Amino acid sequence: MDTRAVILDRAAELLAASPSGDVSTRAVCEAAGVGQPVLYRLFGDKDGLLAAVVDKVWAEYLDMKRAATPSPDPLDDLRRGWDSHTAFALSHPHAYRLLFGSSLTATPAAAAEAMGLLTGIMDRLAAQGRLRVPPADAARFVMAANSGLALGLILRPQSYPDPSASTAARDAALRAVLVDAEGPAPEEAAGVAATTLRAHLGTSDAFTPGEAALLDEWLERVQRRRPTTRPSEGA
Repeated sequence: MDTRAVILDRAAELLAASPSGDVSTRAVCEAAGVGQPVLYRLFGDKDGLLAAVVDKVWAEYLDMKRAATPSPDPLDDLRRGWDSHTAFALSHPHAYRLLFGSSLTATPAAAAEAMGLLTGIMDRLAAQGRLRVPPADAARFVMAANSGLALGLILRPQSYPDPSASTAARDAALRAVLVDAEGPAPEEAAGVAATTLRAHLGTSDAFTPGEAALLDEWLERVQRRRPTTRPSEGA
């Protein structure tokens, strides 16, 4: 095992065992049997080390996500994704807090990949006409809700005595981005249709690249346009 891997292993172990969720570079170096100049040469600074540790801890979770076979219903994948995300947070609270609740100057790559995997599920929902907002917006909203709930469970568990809190938050977040079972409301129908069509543009050969780009721009305008309601008579 090379020196970098040894340092990461020891740092991950110290982080998991830390009562406060913090580790010192001195303790990591002592555990790994290296001098601090070696650590700083490999990782730049403490934030660089912690970002690499977060990516290491998240690698197992993301490997599972990458290897998962999509189910026929992306909504099932979305629900399972929320639940597994919350379970991972509770199993690895310090690494989770570093990714979603700290101000590391070095950004772990895991954050972008986790968002990309979630956006992929939203793209599938959009292609089925089931999203009321653009996939990227839906992914950001759901990720914010999921990570906020998970951080609450980690940092303030006494505020969430009901074990079903995560499920309730999940269902509320999904209702905010999904089209109702009976179909979109009249005022949002155009936006939902535009979202659905945009999701299919990348797989369609009906348009030249230039035409597809122009149509995508037009559909985005429809998608982003806020619904207006007609004033009532006599107003």
